[in-house]
Amino acid sequence: MAAGLQLASRRPVRKRYLPLLAWGYAQYRWAGSYRSRRGGGGPGMSRPPERLVTSGAFRLTRNPMYLGHLVFLAGLALATGSRVMGGVLGWHLKWFDDRAADDERGLAEQFGAEYERYRRAVPRWLPGPRGRG
Repeated sequence: MAAGLQLASRRPVRKRYLPLLAWGYAQYRWAGSYRSRRGGGGPGMSRPPERLVTSGAFRLTRNPMYLGHLVFLAGLALATGSRVMGGVLGWHLKWFDDRAADDERGLAEQFGAEYERYRRAVPRWLPGPRGRG
């Protein structure tokens, strides 16, 4: 092996951030299963939904699965303290936002006024008062 080349970091894992990994993964899996059981299609827009899912986590945020991915990646970046993982998270923030916008165009075409009412009532990303996404 070349001098100075390290394959693994010697930095300790910051265990206090590990719950974010579990939370993000669990949210992604639960929201995906919930959406599928209610006819919400997927993955992504590859199989169009039969109906608009607006209950469960989808009543709090329009993109709970994508948000779960991002929470997981944030936990990974924080737990490892890795600048590379920070960059991966930053790239995915943009990628998921673009993907959500594409998904929303398809949902607006498919569901029309019903989707527009949902879009106005529920934030794209962070649960809380309307106007964040």
